[in-house]
Amino acid sequence: MESKIILITGANSGIGKATATALAEMGAHVVMMSRDLVKGEKARQEVIRVSKNNQIDLMQCDLASMISIRRFAAEFIAKYPRLDVLINNAGIFTDPRMETADGFEYQIGVNHLGHFLLTQLLLDLLKRSSPARIINVSSGAHFGGKIDFNDLHLQHKYSAWKSYAQSKLANVLFTYELAHRLSGTGITVNCLHPGFVNTRFAYNRESEKPNWLIKLAKPFTIPPAHGAETSIYLAASPEVEGVTGKYFAKRKEKASSRASYDLVVAEKLWNLSKALTAG
Repeated sequence: MESKIILITGANSGIGKATATALAEMGAHVVMMSRDLVKGEKARQEVIRVSKNNQIDLMQCDLASMISIRRFAAEFIAKYPRLDVLINNAGIFTDPRMETADGFEYQIGVNHLGHFLLTQLLLDLLKRSSPARIINVSSGAHFGGKIDFNDLHLQHKYSAWKSYAQSKLANVLFTYELAHRLSGTGITVNCLHPGFVNTRFAYNRESEKPNWLIKLAKPFTIPPAHGAETSIYLAASPEVEGVTGKYFAKRKEKASSRASYDLVVAEKLWNLSKALTAG
């Protein structure tokens, strides 16, 4: 991975930090995106210390803000000559219902729409860097998901789990549609289920307290280093060179949900996402 430039969203903790550390140990130039620069810098120093790689950068971006994403993308393109691997890793589980700066329901806003816009803004750079890879961290929760086009932001009957499952299904649908649209460009697009990982994704952003879900599930979770294994595999392994439009778990290609293969829904979600983000 030496000379490769890799961008990882949500890289200051959990799966993102574990992924950054492993790829840095392979010699990659890793750019860690974090919403919080204080926490991000602490994580960056830890990655440098463990990997013994000084080519670790930190950039600030809030995926809950379209303005922040556009600013970040412009700064990234101005600073880096190429982008070999984009890992859309950041994710959140929120209960009660919250909204982003743009009025999106928080989970669909951060988990899907934020990454959708970021990817669109970086596509030209990825194409110039071809062959390149895009990796979307989804979840097995997508099996329970359905895209509610009549109430995408769940303003009427909000359920934290319904929202999360919808956002994770959106990740898979986005992966398949983007892989189709990028056919022949040398850019591969894959997604994955990391496992039930002990991370801060289910913490309340305002109170900084753990959500009920993580409290109940903690005894059954796996450590971030294990959860990062499939992301690392998809970013670095020659075994998946040229492989695109697939869903992985435990470093193996798996079948995703029936709903995730609906081409009509995928295109409809793409068009809606593009309209919402003006991407």
